[in-house]
Amino acid sequence: MLHRETGVPGVTKKSGIRSRTGQPAWRQPSENVAVHKEPDVLIIGGGVVGLACGLALQQAGRQVRVLEAGVVGHGSSHGNCGTLTPSHALPLAVPGTIRRALRWMLTPDAPLYVAPRLDPALWRWLLRFAGQCNATTALRAARARAALLQASRAMFPGLLAQHSIACEFAELGVDHVFRDPRALEAFLSECEALAGLGIGHERIAGDAYLREEPALREGVVGVVRFPGDASLRPDRYVAGLARARAGAGGEIVEHCPVQGVQAQGGRMQVATAQGAQAARDVLVATGAWTPRLGLSPALAPLRGAMQPGKGYSITYDRPALAPRRPLVLHERSVCVTTWGSGYRLGSTMEFSGHDTRLNRRRLGALERGAREYLREPVGPTVREEWFGWRPMSWDDMPILGAVPGQPHLWIATGHGMLGVSMSPATAQLLCDLITGRASSLDPAPYAPGRFA
Repeated sequence: MLHRETGVPGVTKKSGIRSRTGQPAWRQPSENVAVHKEPDVLIIGGGVVGLACGLALQQAGRQVRVLEAGVVGHGSSHGNCGTLTPSHALPLAVPGTIRRALRWMLTPDAPLYVAPRLDPALWRWLLRFAGQCNATTALRAARARAALLQASRAMFPGLLAQHSIACEFAELGVDHVFRDPRALEAFLSECEALAGLGIGHERIAGDAYLREEPALREGVVGVVRFPGDASLRPDRYVAGLARARAGAGGEIVEHCPVQGVQAQGGRMQVATAQGAQAARDVLVATGAWTPRLGLSPALAPLRGAMQPGKGYSITYDRPALAPRRPLVLHERSVCVTTWGSGYRLGSTMEFSGHDTRLNRRRLGALERGAREYLREPVGPTVREEWFGWRPMSWDDMPILGAVPGQPHLWIATGHGMLGVSMSPATAQLLCDLITGRASSLDPAPYAPGRFA
């Protein structure tokens, strides 16, 4: 991922909780790792999913250590728009997605873009993805996605209150704004499918909405509001999870790449850049990097199951005339989130592998899209330009559970664009599975064995 701070060229601002020494409060010096008690669970990956799982396991009485190759919280959850969206239960793999993607291959700033290139792994993944783009399979995926999303949405208020996580959480819903009547009518048919999953919506006439929301320009034909959605500032949420773990005695070791995992002598043995470590269980929560790490031969089937989906965002100081609720500018697929501390434009999906270039054309598409809808589309100062990779499985479903043939090797990845939205329920499900407790969620739809 890349975080570019425009105020100080070449300097990246690190988000997170700072101790009086200037170090993040959760950071454990490498020289201290060896003297700590061997944990029950080693979690590889310090993003939102790894931290949430660690916190849930700690609350269940397990001793947990998180190993992060870089800096905690600077993965795909850092720069997203922070919307918590049961309304996004329908998968990307729906009828018509492949046709649109192929049509947009010659449009580099299209909302969904597949960079033309010779990449056999990508084309194999796309063929499997295309096989999912039918109504029956999409509805089955939507049910499983909705279960995680709705459970997480219900858990957020209590989770944030219990751990005093201040992340600008707001339960205002999310509004999809339309300027094209045909697009509105097409979307309303999708809303009927969501209603069948218990996800309600409200339709608001364009003129009525404009009277309510002065930030929008004329030309809005209608709005669909999902009142059950919510929002937060994701970097502060992740920092709060890290702080809560540290406060409960959990260890986080940064700059500690993991080089391999194997079962040996009744324990899971983990080779790291800071020496060997062991635990009863290992949970891999490395997001879009999972297929590339080569941590264990048992994870090899996931190499073909996942592709990195690159997303972009721009964060600004808050404009004077900012939307009161989170918005999706539907025809341009641009998400707009306003916080007291800032303002963000984000979205897009680009399949270009782990390409590390900042594509300014795609950043520009966010601003161009916002200008079509908003009177003040950008803030007075750009604070951060960002991209990150989402872990996309070819069935657009999370991959959660024990790795086949490895009862003490677990995985939590494949959340696509919904890692933050799904994090509490994902953590609870993995905690239940690892501790052997009965779960209120059926783990079968997410099981890694479907890729074996």
